[in-house]
Amino acid sequence: MISEVRRPGVIRWLGYAVGLGLPIRNASWVLLDTTCPTWVARQVVRSLLQMAPIVVVILVFVPGPFWIRGLSALGGLIMGLIFALGYLVETTEHRLVKAGYPAGTGERVRSERSVSGRSEAVARRRERMFARMDRRSH
Repeated sequence: MISEVRRPGVIRWLGYAVGLGLPIRNASWVLLDTTCPTWVARQVVRSLLQMAPIVVVILVFVPGPFWIRGLSALGGLIMGLIFALGYLVETTEHRLVKAGYPAGTGERVRSERSVSGRSEAVARRRERMFARMDRRSH
């Protein structure tokens, strides 16, 4: 795959946010987008963007008191977010497959980063502990 990370433009990102694919030149960005430490927040933002037009239609065009329309829109948002969070891993894996990566890439990369991050944290703690012990012994 391509090693250089190239962000998509705004129009392409909007298409990507609603489920369209990106050109192969953006494949490394898709990998970064779906495996970085903020991947869950990014998916939630994409889900909210997908639901926004429906919320606007409910709030603006459905007749009735605003409080009923507002509660209806809020209920729809909550249900949509529950669904989005329930299928979070599957959705990001599907994005990676569309970008040309084999199925399971996202989970593998996230778990590798998690393990390496934990081992780095353990190493830092160990260094601090030995540094304190050295200071106490002198």
